[in-house]
Amino acid sequence: IKMRGAPPAPVRDTKSKRSVELIRGSDIVAKPVDWLWHGFLPRGKFSIIAGAGGTGKSTIAFSLAAIITTAGHWPDGTRCASRGNVLIWSSEDDPADTIKPRLMAAGADEYRYGMIKGTQDSNGNALPFDPATDIDSLRNAVVNIGGIALLIIDPIVSAISGDMHKANDVRRNLQAIIDFAAECNCSVLGISHFAKGTTGRNPAERVIGSQAFSALARMVLVTATEEDTDRSVFIRAKSNNSVDVGGFNYLIQPYSLNGIETTRIVWAEAIDGNAREILARIENEGEADDSRSELSEAVQFICAELKNGPIPAKELSQRAREVGIKEITLKRARHRLGVQATKGGYQGAWILSLPLASMNPVHVS
Repeated sequence: IKMRGAPPAPVRDTKSKRSVELIRGSDIVAKPVDWLWHGFLPRGKFSIIAGAGGTGKSTIAFSLAAIITTAGHWPDGTRCASRGNVLIWSSEDDPADTIKPRLMAAGADEYRYGMIKGTQDSNGNALPFDPATDIDSLRNAVVNIGGIALLIIDPIVSAISGDMHKANDVRRNLQAIIDFAAECNCSVLGISHFAKGTTGRNPAERVIGSQAFSALARMVLVTATEEDTDRSVFIRAKSNNSVDVGGFNYLIQPYSLNGIETTRIVWAEAIDGNAREILARIENEGEADDSRSELSEAVQFICAELKNGPIPAKELSQRAREVGIKEITLKRARHRLGVQATKGGYQGAWILSLPLASMNPVHVS
């Protein structure tokens, strides 16, 4: 369609009193992506780093934060263009005994990073930070400190006030964060886990919760650690703005700071290949092994959830879904353990409890 002459005027719908605005291609100014770390961390956009537990995802994020606060060298040897401020919002790790020691071990400039503690209402009462309602206040706070280069959200599911498995809930909550990244021209890095039982699938689709997480992220970075070795990999699984292959090996190194035990990332050589092939080699699990692993994880999960006493069956199922355990696998694990189900009174809910013989974790072979 040729659109010559004056720009098209908005077409108003007399029924809804709304109008559709068009923009001509010739009026759009093309521009390159603004990278914080070229090829890995785009500015003004939302990215995710995901992987199994114990692969150092948070420690990697803090390593990147240290590079930004000191204008240090990225894992590929290039230099961060300038020093930047970093904000961290963590709902799981303690700032004093976990987050700061890791940042210290990484060499971060403590005057250039900070934590989001929470918010205050008009009466001065302390409230938890909620991106659905507090993003404007955060934007004002960021302006007051001269801007930020990176916002770390650990874990990203803490930003979802609804059901993390429902696309509409995820999209609605993440949109405020995506808008924040664009308006503040900073990178937002959300930390997440792999869903259980997803070995062998497209790595970008293994992020726990709704696939809307990966769909909305412009970059998905994944981590994995080879069993019984120190080898770990950090690789691109999805990129809307660069190639989606390659990454780096790394080690998670114990580190002592005046009696405080922590860890840090030691970056190693670059690696080529796509994420799915690399993870297949690292995880080294066939379908049968994967099935046994799923059942074993479900058994361990039930033991952990029921060790302190009975809970409703619906609650156990909900918790299992949140960590990516399938209902059919949960039922197999309940059968394997001999979980007892009893009615909680007339028309009451089913209550689950462990038999005494299963109070300790069971090995599934």
